[in-house]
Order: sequence, then structure tokens, then C-alpha cells
Amino acid sequence: MTADFKSMSLAAVDQTVVGWLEQLATQAREAVTHKLTVSTKDHDARNLVTNVDRSNEEWLDQQIRTLDPDAKVVSEEGFGDHPTDMSGDVWFVDPIDGTMNFVHEHTDFAIMVAWYRDGKPKLGWIIDVMAHHIFHGGPEMGVFENDQQLPKQADVDLDQAVFALSGRHLMQADSSYQEVGRSVLAFRVLGSAGITFARILAGQLNGYYAELQPWDFAAGQVMAKTLGLEVTNVDGKPLDMLSSNAVIVTTSSAHREVITLLKS
Repeated sequence: MTADFKSMSLAAVDQTVVGWLEQLATQAREAVTHKLTVSTKDHDARNLVTNVDRSNEEWLDQQIRTLDPDAKVVSEEGFGDHPTDMSGDVWFVDPIDGTMNFVHEHTDFAIMVAWYRDGKPKLGWIIDVMAHHIFHGGPEMGVFENDQQLPKQADVDLDQAVFALSGRHLMQADSSYQEVGRSVLAFRVLGSAGITFARILAGQLNGYYAELQPWDFAAGQVMAKTLGLEVTNVDGKPLDMLSSNAVIVTTSSAHREVITLLKS
């Protein structure tokens, strides 16, 4: 970590990354009107990756390492590191979250970055690219949608909660997802963790249950917890920041109910 980064205020780091994401979002909005280079990963026709995913990640990786040369970077497309612990500064990057939406719907996709220090959340950023909304902040500065600070979330019981659920697990008839779907007021399938977290932070959704990778949940967790929401695995324990998790994000009351439901 350079002396310059060490001396930067949280507000300065926040605005630096906001600038990065605004720049990439402008480029992504232009990219949806042009022919993308699209391929698949892991021999899965539904697991898409584009030239924009890769170029965004490579560029963000370089920006982070220039800002914070001692940082470890955890990211989706192979430009990051493979840390075995959360010591020091660890950054998480999702260069395009919701690539299927990006390619086929041209909306409801996000770019996400998160910064943790010694395992503790510092700041998170999610930009809803097509809506021009950026969610950013953390426990020491609060959470903002663009320049508007967001309030703490109101508590909601499970039967009054609108949840986002994993479409893949619902289609596979996963009983735990079906049980949650039957227990909530309504459920949605959005196809993007970033967009889902954005709608939770904005108060449009009350919960989320999905299997997520660290780059999918790292930024959203920083801000959701800051707004008083619970973010755990299905056992009610803290998430493993370096592996996939079955993630539950919701209000305190709904969280107690859904954990009990999944254990029964």
C-alpha cells in the first residue's frame, strides 16, 4: 500500500472508484448498440462472457493496483489473484454482472467493486449501468444512491417480503428455494446479483436468496449491512469471502424466519 493511498480519505477513495465506474458504464452503454464478441464458459451455453467483461476487468484490475499496489484482487474473468485469506486490502471486481441480460436484453446489468481490509468491509460500489444509478458507501460513511444518502431499512416479516430468488434453482425444483418462494409475499427473478442488491438498497425488494460467488455479493454485502440488513449463509453464519455461498440477504425479522424455515 502506497503512502498516497494510505493517506487518502474514505470519501476520496469512494469518489475515485465512482469515477471509474461512471467511465466504464458510459462505454458499456455504447457497447450494447454495437456487435459484442460473445463466448461461453465451462461448456455452458448459458454462462456467457463478452469482450466487455474481459476488458472491464483488466482495466479495473490495473486501476486498483495503481491506486493500491499491495492490494489483492478477486475477480471473475481471470485477471485477479487467488488469495487464501483476507489479510490486508482485498478488492473484489465483477466487470459485468448479468451478462445474459447485457447481451440479450440490453438492460438490468451492473458493474461492481468492493474493498475490504483485514476481512472487514470498507466500501462497496454497484452501478446499474442503464439506469445511470450508482450505489456506493460503507459502514463509516453511509450508503448513497448517486448523491442521495439512503435510510436504514425498515424491518419486514417474511410473509410481507418481496424476495429475489435464483431462477436456476427454481427450475431445478430445489425445495429450499421453492419453500422460500411459497413463504414470501412475492418473488422475482432478475438475473443479476448487482441489480438485485441495488433494488434491495433502494427499498424496492426486501430480500434475496441465491448461490453467489464472492464478486457477486462482496459489494452488496458492504452496503446492505450498513443499512441494517442481515447477510449470511443458510446456517445464519458470516459468508466465506473467498468461495461461493448460498446467500440470504433480508431484514432481521425475515432473516430469523427464513433461517428457521430452511433448517426445518
